[in-house]
Amino acid sequence: MEYTTKLMYQSNYWYNDGLKKANIRDMSGAVTSLRRSLQYNRGNIAARNLLGLVYYGRGDVVEALVEWILSKNFQSEDNVANYYIGKIQEVPGELESINQAVKLFNQSIELAGQNGEDLAIIQLKKAIAAHPSYVKAHQLLALLYIQTEQFSAARKELRTAHKLDTTDETTLRYMHEITQIRKSRPSRARDRGKGGEARQEQTVTYNIGNETIIQPASSVFKENSGLHTFLNIAVGVLVGAAVMWFLIMPAVSVGRQKKLNERVISFSDRIATQEAQISALKTELEEYRANSEESEDLKEKSASTQESYEIVLDVARHFSAEDMSDKEMLEQMLKVSPDSLGKIGKSRYEEVADSLFPRMCEKLYDTAGDEFESGDYDGAISSLEKVVKMEEGYQDGKALLLLAQSFEKKGEQDKANIRYQKLVEKYKGKEAAGTAQKALDGQNTKGDQGAQREQDDEAAQEDQEDQDESE
Repeated sequence: MEYTTKLMYQSNYWYNDGLKKANIRDMSGAVTSLRRSLQYNRGNIAARNLLGLVYYGRGDVVEALVEWILSKNFQSEDNVANYYIGKIQEVPGELESINQAVKLFNQSIELAGQNGEDLAIIQLKKAIAAHPSYVKAHQLLALLYIQTEQFSAARKELRTAHKLDTTDETTLRYMHEITQIRKSRPSRARDRGKGGEARQEQTVTYNIGNETIIQPASSVFKENSGLHTFLNIAVGVLVGAAVMWFLIMPAVSVGRQKKLNERVISFSDRIATQEAQISALKTELEEYRANSEESEDLKEKSASTQESYEIVLDVARHFSAEDMSDKEMLEQMLKVSPDSLGKIGKSRYEEVADSLFPRMCEKLYDTAGDEFESGDYDGAISSLEKVVKMEEGYQDGKALLLLAQSFEKKGEQDKANIRYQKLVEKYKGKEAAGTAQKALDGQNTKGDQGAQREQDDEAAQEDQEDQDESE
């Protein structure tokens, strides 16, 4: 109990810490604190709902919905998560707009990886227009602006991302990078200015027709003007050919490039929704992978819950149709773990159990009595274990007593003693508890008598040895 109280205290402490950070828009810090709160207590509804709000404030709507849905699973009624989900759903087209923004963001990542920065920037602008609070989109757009040396635009995007989350490490790292670039730009500008003046002093510029020719200012040029004229003509021909090539080829290849871009966007659209869903599922799975043992327990519990639901629904259907025997229904119902069922599942379970268990307990108890009297202790044990599983205290503990006696008759005294002890502890004042206590006392008396007998035998043996030695 003390350990549980400490866990609750730690969970509430980190929740309050996350709330303080969220109030000053320290979203990254709030996420860390709230996730730590949930590590101590996954049922902390307030922390889970606040974590969803923090994700929503950063534009991570999918992650926010995951947290709110998990919150509803822990507490379906009187939960503010229902209000948050409803507010998103009541705005026409909002979810579709957010989904489209996620698709565009994923497409921009693909395009940036294929050296298509310009197309990626266009896609990101569309994503931000559809979802202005999408921090990741602002960060990626700023990164692309930095890569293409559009530093003013990058600073603007980073300022927006910083307002949405004041402590995001990625945003702060990019801002620091821009600051370093800005500090180094004046010296490089001065170097370029000096170099430009030097080149201007060492060159001569003149026009031939519509072309501007820049040549080194040297005596060699004057001496070899004929050769240079020929070279200029050759360069002009090459330039003309290059101009023709770049005017014609784009028209030929534009259709091919357009089709290629459409295919890229089409493939990205197909996987965008799946990637968003996978991302949300990964977030949920990460929480349940805190340690391997706990994860295995959750897997087993999940499998048990699913199996229990399937059994209850199947038996309830046969119970209503009256097309399955009581024995078959009981075999299935005993496989169910009632504690793993939800409200509706438990209701259906109890509906069948309240009708089936009483009559099967009576029938199996009578059968076990006959089996015990006839010496069929295995059969009696099998029948009584089912009775005890349905109702441990059946007949004021007489079923449990008969089970203990069956184990004792079979020679399995340890199993019998476990049942005797349970009767003594849980059913005080009942006749069965008194009988169980007598059985335990009888074993203790036999044990004492056996020990005394062994001592007497040892003493007699020692006396005999002494007599032999004296003779």
